[in-house]
Amino acid sequence: MIIYILAAILVFGVLIAVHELGHFLAARACGVRVNEFSIGMGPALWQKQKGDTLYAWRLFPVGGYCAMEGEEEDSDDPAALNNQGFWQKLLIFAAGAIMNFLTGLLIILLLYAGVKELYTAKIAGFAEGCPLESESGLQVGDEVLSVDGERIYIYNDLGMLLSQNTTGKFDLVVRRGGEKVTLNDFPMEQAEYPSTDGGTYVGYGLNFGKEEATVGDRLRYSWNNAIDFVRLVRMSLQMIFRGDAGIKDMSGPVGIVSTMTEVGEQAASVRDAVDNIAYLAALIAVNLAVMNLLPLPALDGGKIFFLVLNALSMLVIRKQIPTKYENYIHFAGLILLLGLMVVITFHDVWKLFT
Repeated sequence: MIIYILAAILVFGVLIAVHELGHFLAARACGVRVNEFSIGMGPALWQKQKGDTLYAWRLFPVGGYCAMEGEEEDSDDPAALNNQGFWQKLLIFAAGAIMNFLTGLLIILLLYAGVKELYTAKIAGFAEGCPLESESGLQVGDEVLSVDGERIYIYNDLGMLLSQNTTGKFDLVVRRGGEKVTLNDFPMEQAEYPSTDGGTYVGYGLNFGKEEATVGDRLRYSWNNAIDFVRLVRMSLQMIFRGDAGIKDMSGPVGIVSTMTEVGEQAASVRDAVDNIAYLAALIAVNLAVMNLLPLPALDGGKIFFLVLNALSMLVIRKQIPTKYENYIHFAGLILLLGLMVVITFHDVWKLFT
């Protein structure tokens, strides 16, 4: 158990450090002076001054930071962040999220690199007694493209999207013979069907198979998997705004470490445990990318929002929001986010004991 906890903490710390590395590389590429680039937090275990930048390795492996000249307050230095153009600032602010997304994509690519076959959303057959097969309904060879307006990126989307429908009538789009066929208000109900092992299962009676995967298939599947992670974040946010989910359903660092530990312990082998933790790490990496781009104060998305707002303000009234006021807003947002994180962490700890 301890090894999975340490692995989870390390993964979480690396993902945050990679985020800051994105800001650092973009800042250097744009000629912005970086006063300090640190891996980890807390007391410095090692540090070295090289040029204008102090590089540090700190005690706690839970993140890092990239301190740029002119980030917190205006500076007269030509190499300061505040003296850069719109596109340079946009790249620097977005670079952390871009690095997180690319990290998640790279992990997925590595996981699928050796896969010989992949499950597809193409119907291979129907269970005995399944009423869904008909000339006006579904047919063998149909590839399900979307369910209730949501695209099927990867095979696992089928189960998720079908389970979210509570009406029993689905809007399906399938590819049949090279053409798209739309089935609106198509009735589908779960029932008990015989399984291949002699038992029974409850489902829709649709059977799907695997197909041999080429290099192109693996690349496309990996990309679609990463995009599917982006959609999962969007759907989760929609559930929160609709009231279908709340703070108790969110997870902070403690919850993430707990989930990774559980995933590792439930694996049948060490290889499966590594793969499962890596897959979850990819999900978290993409999640961090999307969440950081939300237009909220203190987040990268909030900084991009003010960047765009200031650009529009300059076009209309030839004035910008003073940096100190923008910093006040970001500081207030940081306090709120930290407060939210405390509440979520409390719930995570409470769930561990209950």
